[in-house]
Amino acid sequence: MSLNFALILFVLLVVTGIVWAFDRVSLRPQRTARMARAAAEFDAGRAQSVRAASGETEVARQRQEAVDRAGKMPWWVEYSVSFFPVILFVFVLRSFVVEPFRIPSGSMMPTLQIGDLILVNKFSYGLRLPIVDKKVVPLGDPQRGDVVVFRYPVDPQVDYIKRVIGVPGDEVAYLNKRLTINGQEVPMKKAGEYFDPDRVSYAALYNENIKGVEHQILIDERRSPEIDPFGGFPNRDACDYSREGVRCKVPAGNYFVMGDNRDNSADSRYWGFVPDSNIVGKAFFVWMNFGDLKRIGRFH
Repeated sequence: MSLNFALILFVLLVVTGIVWAFDRVSLRPQRTARMARAAAEFDAGRAQSVRAASGETEVARQRQEAVDRAGKMPWWVEYSVSFFPVILFVFVLRSFVVEPFRIPSGSMMPTLQIGDLILVNKFSYGLRLPIVDKKVVPLGDPQRGDVVVFRYPVDPQVDYIKRVIGVPGDEVAYLNKRLTINGQEVPMKKAGEYFDPDRVSYAALYNENIKGVEHQILIDERRSPEIDPFGGFPNRDACDYSREGVRCKVPAGNYFVMGDNRDNSADSRYWGFVPDSNIVGKAFFVWMNFGDLKRIGRFH
């Protein structure tokens, strides 16, 4: 969906940009010449009779009308010239600075709620060419604990948001609902119970710390730890599934991601790794939630 919108925006930018450039180079000088001729013709012809009949004010009004008629732009030129700067600004902002997204599901609860409107930093991990998404200026890489938006590997037309758990070379294990990275269990401490109004049920609320990034997660302790993957996926042989969960070795150029709502999130445990080329940016700010204005602010 985001790729389609980016393509539509790019096409509009190109079309309006061509018309804008053509207007500046060719059409505008022609309009200026026509306006000058219209003013000269009015001064040489009707101006004297209008002045005698109605005075200087009417002369000025009719002269301006003649000039305006001569300088009127075709509607398609007028719209293109007007919208090109706006489209250019939106395209540059969305492609290289920040992009807005809406949280559609509860897979990142309690960190992100359904309906949260978030901003994604597009340059945290490098500048990419729009449409082709080729990184041209590397500025950094996703780190463990980052919340990232990416194109879903199974269907790149769909955007997903999850938390980075493993970076290239990491060994990630999620066994019996306990997370281990490179042989070290990730610290977590129970913080109570969390009521999910959409599912009308409670889940255990935990504070988790992934390499210094503190956040909260939900675990449904009634659910089995067994994971049923979605068939085959690239680098499927890097993962070992058992009744206790899954253990994966993250391949080069890929990331292992999970939702904070651990038992209600389709993520790398089920469909595999996220290639670096699919990363859109780092999510960092909730700018609006029309159902709860207190949600506005930064998150980790």
